Amino acid sequence: MSTSTPAVAAKGPADRVTAAAPGRRAAGRPAGRTHRAFSPWLFLAPGLLITLAFTLYPFLATVWKSFTDARTLTPGSFVGFDNFTALLDDDQFWVALRNSALYVIVVVPCLVLLPLLLALLVQRHIPGIAFFRSAYYTPVVASVVVVALMWVWMLDDRGFVNGVLHMVGVDPVPFLSDQWLLLFSSMALTVWKGLGYYMIIYLAALANVPRELHEAAEVDGAGPVRRFVSITMPSVRSTMVLVGALSAVSAFKVFSEVFMIAGPTGGPGGADTTLVMLIQRTGTGLQGRTGYASAMSIVLFLLTLALMLLVLRADRRDKD
Repeated sequence: MSTSTPAVAAKGPADRVTAAAPGRRAAGRPAGRTHRAFSPWLFLAPGLLITLAFTLYPFLATVWKSFTDARTLTPGSFVGFDNFTALLDDDQFWVALRNSALYVIVVVPCLVLLPLLLALLVQRHIPGIAFFRSAYYTPVVASVVVVALMWVWMLDDRGFVNGVLHMVGVDPVPFLSDQWLLLFSSMALTVWKGLGYYMIIYLAALANVPRELHEAAEVDGAGPVRRFVSITMPSVRSTMVLVGALSAVSAFKVFSEVFMIAGPTGGPGGADTTLVMLIQRTGTGLQGRTGYASAMSIVLFLLTLALMLLVLRADRRDKD
């Protein structure tokens, strides 16, 4: 009588690998989670390093230097708020602050309204309108140095504008030697160069305004001015706030236009110096007062931040 025993299959290498695989997958899950957690930071690392090196570190260094009497070749020592209190008695600082504030008051309304009117003009589908769009945008891509030199050539005592005025019997206008005319000439350059840039922004906003609103208002007898005030402006109000904020910051930090037209001294007697020009002149050179210039930079930063907050608060109040 034979007894049969159940056959026990021997486990080979393949079976052992299969049995061990679940354990290895379970053990590998934490490593996978760690890899997924650090992967986004690896992609962000180059940008974060550049930001830390060229934005955050210079800002913190400027804040620290504003409390020192540092110069170009010496680190200086801690002096507390002496630089900021000295600004209160600095007549040149108040002149520069006045010019920068006047720049904002004049330039910002022009760059909020004129590009909108220009966008409404080039929005029309008529033959040759693409040429005018390109022509209006050309000053944006042109170098500010080249554009400023062209304006100096036109506004010089013997330039193009005064030449035309002389032909009609008008005495030459001192655009580049009179304090206020020089400053307003720089403002005109800033407005002219920024028209095309903000025009593009307004064109994108106007594309989202429903055409039916204008057609319904036209049927009700509303004229172009009424439609502009009652339909166009409310529809692009958020874009107008954006343009106002961008142009206000740019106008408050203006440098190149005034520097090229008025020269490094800031016009006759430095009367047309702006804040950024004063910071540049104070903090450069072998005897540059970098600590004092840093204090002015902090004041400029705080004023710009306050200006931005005022614009945003006004926009929020209008929405409420």
